[in-house]
Amino acid sequence: MSRSYITAAARVVDGQGTLQTVHQQWSHLREQGARRIELVIDPLHTGWDTPVQANHFRSGCGPIEALARADELIRAGRADAVLITGEDNLRSQYAHDKPLRQRLMSIYDNCPLPQAYTLLARAFMRLHGIGDVRFMQLAHTLYDNYVRTAQRQGRYKPPPPAAFEMVTDLFRAVDCANPVIDFAGAVIVASDTCLRDDTHRIAVLGVGLGQTRDGPAHVDDIARYDHLARACVTAYEQAGVDLGDAFRRHRALIEVYTCFPVAPLGFLLATGIARDVADIPAVLASYEITVAGGMNIGRAPWNNPALNALVAMCDRLRENAISGVACPRLGAVHGNGGLGYRQGVAMLGVA
Repeated sequence: MSRSYITAAARVVDGQGTLQTVHQQWSHLREQGARRIELVIDPLHTGWDTPVQANHFRSGCGPIEALARADELIRAGRADAVLITGEDNLRSQYAHDKPLRQRLMSIYDNCPLPQAYTLLARAFMRLHGIGDVRFMQLAHTLYDNYVRTAQRQGRYKPPPPAAFEMVTDLFRAVDCANPVIDFAGAVIVASDTCLRDDTHRIAVLGVGLGQTRDGPAHVDDIARYDHLARACVTAYEQAGVDLGDAFRRHRALIEVYTCFPVAPLGFLLATGIARDVADIPAVLASYEITVAGGMNIGRAPWNNPALNALVAMCDRLRENAISGVACPRLGAVHGNGGLGYRQGVAMLGVA
């Protein structure tokens, strides 16, 4: 059974960057006669409730689900290479029609996403016995963690003061991440038969997926994040690595899905990185939980944050390998779909 590798990964954000290397490699694979399959992350304009076409994926977990499909196709010998693409031009496409963009983002009847995530956060708070003040302290500490990463990389631009105002009774604007930007990303996943002389291959070590019921009526189910814990177990078993243990030993990087504070809090607990809620501040003080500043700073729109995160993680792992010093060569990327009813964890490593 062939192992799969990410052989090319690139992105364009608000016109910065290029997908040229991905396109060139994809064309080269065609010329070689490789059996190729394309998978697509649906853009916002597709709609939330329309039928999902074959080889298309929808929700913030979609890129991790696409990676799982690509890995399955290659391991089963049904494809030599798989291209995963996602594009959403929220800035330019809806520049003159903000109401349309807002309607398309209203995926739950009479409950905007910030309010839906507030309901989920309150279910999480009940489950763990914490109140508003404690939760908001955790949310602020999370944001500070993202900022610290971005500042270290020289990429942090302070948002306007209005971004620190409350938009719900639990979240500030900076705590909510669905940026209005233009984005395109692409990743090639290939079998070892397609590999060139690349000494820093990024192997897909494991991908775990979990699902439960969706929507504001099911926040108590979602807030337990049992489905995320199941996804972690699957990824750990495939990779032969316990992410929580590796991360605490500074042997792994993570890129957590940071759409609203409850999502990364659930991830830290489900992965075992934090023992309990009381342990989270110490974790956030000692470790960076993103490689790019999370969705709040290392940005991508709608269904594409995890695709952006896969590209960022591949870049970082290659940089670590090239540096030759004792930097982590294992990384995990988190995907979160809808109100968190879909969860995915992808574990990557330098081969």
